[in-house]
Amino acid sequence: MQDPKKKRYLYLMLAGFGAISLSILLFFALYRLRGIGELLQTITRILAPFIYGGVVAYLLRPVCNAFESFLTRCLPGKLKKIAPIAAVLGSLITLFLVLYALGAMIFPQVYESVVALGKTIPSRLESFIGWAETTFGENEKMDTLFDFFNTSYEKLYKQADAWIRNDLFPQITTLVTSVSSSVISLLSSLYNLVIGMIVAVYVLFSRKRFARQSTLIVRSVLNEKWASAVLEEVKLMDRMFGGFIDGKILDSLIIGVLCYLGCWILRIPNTLLISVFVGVTNIIPFFGPLIGAVPATLLILIESPIKAVWFVIFVVVLQQLDGNVIGPRILGNKIGISGFWVMFAIIFFGGIWGIMGMVIGVPLFAVIYDLVRKLVKVGLRKKDKYELWEQYTAEYPNEDLPNKPGEKAEPIDWSWEATQRRFKELLGKGRQAYADAALWCKNVWQTLKKWALAFWAWLQKIAAWFRSRFQKLTKKN
Repeated sequence: MQDPKKKRYLYLMLAGFGAISLSILLFFALYRLRGIGELLQTITRILAPFIYGGVVAYLLRPVCNAFESFLTRCLPGKLKKIAPIAAVLGSLITLFLVLYALGAMIFPQVYESVVALGKTIPSRLESFIGWAETTFGENEKMDTLFDFFNTSYEKLYKQADAWIRNDLFPQITTLVTSVSSSVISLLSSLYNLVIGMIVAVYVLFSRKRFARQSTLIVRSVLNEKWASAVLEEVKLMDRMFGGFIDGKILDSLIIGVLCYLGCWILRIPNTLLISVFVGVTNIIPFFGPLIGAVPATLLILIESPIKAVWFVIFVVVLQQLDGNVIGPRILGNKIGISGFWVMFAIIFFGGIWGIMGMVIGVPLFAVIYDLVRKLVKVGLRKKDKYELWEQYTAEYPNEDLPNKPGEKAEPIDWSWEATQRRFKELLGKGRQAYADAALWCKNVWQTLKKWALAFWAWLQKIAAWFRSRFQKLTKKN
């Protein structure tokens, strides 16, 4: 077809047909949006074992690669063939040992804390009753008070009995159904987890073959330019997710150890359990230490409110140390997004996928951010306005720009003299920081002491007012 007019009409006809077809597809997609969502949920539920297995295999891949490279170097001759099998088995054994260690640390401590709470409640009630007897007297006044409690108890008992007969019994069927569905869901999750571990073993054994197959499929479908772009983006995603997750695990391990040492120095109870809480929740960026500090503070509050206050101050200091020193040293500029977008990704993806969204939301948003950055650069280059991007990078150097996929870390220029000099500088800064922290703690302690004395005086006034009102009521009776 050489006639340009016919070509133009043909292109217009194809464009109109494509626009109408896409409009119809979009209308049916919106009209059947609930059905599409249910279909996706069904597919996700069916593929849940493969999703679990893929996630476990991806997390164990660095460990498996390390084991395989080590065994390949160390095993002689024909024994090198068993290096992949031994690497997979070693990574699985490492996973089970880590899970067993966490369970052995957490569950006994939780049981002891619950038992301690159950033991402290009666003693606290007895101390309250003793305080009431000492404050209000034992004879007529306490008899009147106990009569009031007995009357209130009888009314409460009648209301509870009526609620059980009229409301609770008709809903027993619904309650049993919900409990049965919860048990079935738990068994289904355990089944998916067991099958997922089997899938993880297969994926770890065949990870290199799957990578080669995916590369062949991409290069067979797309041309060289687009295939290279897609593979480069996949490498970026792997670097984002792998580097971020590995770095956060190492960072959380360091924070857990520092938390254990700090709690041991401060003589805080349940030191091991609290350190595990803080270390595990630190995997969640930005909000992780705060999420872990809430249950830990409640556990400490049961035994010693003063130590709970010291623990909160220690967690705030530890979070600042992690956010300003440890985290940047470990993660570096692997993500390539600012703190604002980190907070946005955590809140957005956490609202969609919960805790898992908080963990994977930051690297996922970093990939989306990188795609938008590349599209902006391509658009500016097509419109001959690339100098705008150069002006932006000149005004904000290294702003929101991750390291290149092939970029290697600079070699460390180490010497004993430089190490001594840096150690002395660090020691001087540490002394100054210790003096500033001691002064700050002193000021905070004085302020808290004033607040506590004021609050105690207010409580004494309230208690005196209640005592006078109660004495007037007893005199009238």
